[in-house]
This record gives sequence, structure tokens and C-alpha cells, in this order.
Amino acid sequence: MTRRELPLRLAAGALLASRWSEPALAQRALAAAEAPPETVWLHANENPEGPCPAALEAMAETLARVGRYHYQQQRDFLAAVARSEGLEPEQVLIGAGSSEILQVAVYAFTAPDRPLIFPEPTFELPAGIARALGRPVAPVPLTERFTADVERLVAEARKAGGGLIYLCNPNNPTSTITSRAELAWIVDNLPPRTVLLIDEAYIHFSEDPELESALGYACQGREVVVARTFSKIYGLAGLRVGFGCARPDLVARMAALRSNVVSWVSARAVLASLAQLPGLVVERRRRLAALRGELCRWLAERGLSYIEPHANFVMIDLGRDVREVISEMVRRGVAPGRPFPPLDTFLRVSIGTPAEMERFRAVFAEVMGV
Repeated sequence: MTRRELPLRLAAGALLASRWSEPALAQRALAAAEAPPETVWLHANENPEGPCPAALEAMAETLARVGRYHYQQQRDFLAAVARSEGLEPEQVLIGAGSSEILQVAVYAFTAPDRPLIFPEPTFELPAGIARALGRPVAPVPLTERFTADVERLVAEARKAGGGLIYLCNPNNPTSTITSRAELAWIVDNLPPRTVLLIDEAYIHFSEDPELESALGYACQGREVVVARTFSKIYGLAGLRVGFGCARPDLVARMAALRSNVVSWVSARAVLASLAQLPGLVVERRRRLAALRGELCRWLAERGLSYIEPHANFVMIDLGRDVREVISEMVRRGVAPGRPFPPLDTFLRVSIGTPAEMERFRAVFAEVMGV
């Protein structure tokens, strides 16, 4: 990409953000029905616990000083985030949510002759960006277990002579994982000119021993980029803070395309949250798992199938067109997730508060007749 092309690409990114951002995608489920007041929102995989008390206190204290840019403190913020994962600052790129990391990775590591390769269905943002940029895409169907077919993903990259392989682990929307053995295989078998982008937005919600972070591969200097976010288990979705981890030269290629600066209010909330580790993540994961397990047991008691979940959402097989069910549930004041073709009979529901989940079960039972 030339210096003359860069402003055009960044302008394209600004347009894409309005169409392919996570909030825009989440709102698709509401197209067929108008949500009434007091609707229960279980559509965007948010954490209903929100910011921890320490983060709220930090934000309140910082508001009086937002008249300054605080650029000089961004370096310390970067160092603190890197330190939280045992990395050096040059191995980390801060972004406006992990969505920005995914976006600049597509910019940096795809090209007219280097496609984006991804399981389908998965989080749509990277593919949407690649298509809008005119980059080739190569979707690969999930396995019968609703997991990524790592061998076919690598085969597509080899056939194309390189590319960017995108994996969301755990996957959105299926809540399934790519196992540590499968992850090791794909890293060891990456073809030349291929980068592996692992989206770990939901990794904190699972304790399955088969789930392993790809951060170790990034530390080893492999062709791996890991995207993380503070939107999910930390409950900071509205503050838009995420980060990417990779070899310094890969970080540098992405950094040249980044266009956002995280607000100092957001940064202070993140720092306060990190100071609560590991207890914050452990306790939130435990509470979420209890609510998720309660929902799964309720579904099983009614003979309803679901994909075994590893994230803060569950994918339920309705056995009928999901669009009709979504519309009817929204009309009754509960908004589940959007459709995810080709899984047209599956409903994704985010885990909410105990009261929200009780309301979901009541409305879902009415609509489904169970």
C-alpha cells in the first residue's frame, strides 16, 4: 500500500465501521420487529455486570480531567496492558475494542492475491471488511461438531499461496472451541505468506482444559496475531478498548493503519480493572457459568438441543426458521441474537442477569410452546 492509498483505505474503514461494527451487526435482529419499552437485551454478548466498582470509581475521578488529551500517559497504559499478559510493549497494539485490531489485521495481511480465510458462520466483521476492500474471501464450512475445520482452512491458504486465516476461539456464534491440539496443528502447518488471526474475545468465559490461548505462539514469534477485548468479561463494552498481541514487526504493520486513540477515561477504567486480577475474572466466570448451566439444564428438560457452550452465549437449535422466532420474541420484549446463516434454525442468546434469563425462558417458552 502506498502513502497515497493509505488515506483512501482509512476513509473506507470509517465507512465500514458504520456497517460492520459489532453494534450494527447486533441490531440486524431487530429489523422485523420494533422492540417495546423495557425490552430485555440479550443480543450482543454483553456482560450485564458492567464495570467493576474500582473501574467506576476510576472513571468518575478522571472525568474532571478530560479537558486534556493525556497522550503522554498512553505509553504507560500500553506498558500496563502488555505487562498484564507477560508481554513487552512492542508486542502489543491498543485498539478501539478488538474490532479495530481485526480491521487493521485485514488491511495489513490480505491483498488481491491473499484472501481472508475463515470458518462459516463466525463473527462477520473481518469478512465484511475484506469484501468491502475488494479482497478475496474463502469461507470454510464448520465441521459436524460446529467447530473450525483447521485442515481445510490451511488447505485454502496453501491453494491461494498465502492469506489471513481468521479464527474466533471460542467461536461466535456457536460458542465452540478450537482445541489446543488443533491450534498447535494449524500454527505448525501455516503455509508461507500466511498469518493466523485468533480472536479471543470470549476466552475468559471457559475453563475447558482443551481451550488454550494463542498468546504463547505470539510470544514465540510465530505468524500469529491474537486479538483481545475488555468489552466482554470486564464489562466495558461501551468504552471500546481492546488490544492485539503479535511479533513486533507484525504489530508495526498493523499500527501504521490504526486511526483511533483510546480515551483516557476508558484507559483508567481498564487499569483499575486489571488491578483486580485474578479475582475479577475468576468470580465473573464462575457466576456466568452458573447462569449458563441453568439455562442449558432448562433446555434439556424440555427436549431442546443446543451446542455445548464455552462462551457467554448459547446457540439453541429451534428446528424452525429462527427469523420468525426472533421477531416474535422482540415483539414480546426479549431481544435475542441476530440470525447467523447458514445455521438458519439456531437462536443465539447472550447470558444476562438472573432476572433477564428468567424473562427469556418465559417468553421463549410462550413462543416455542414448550
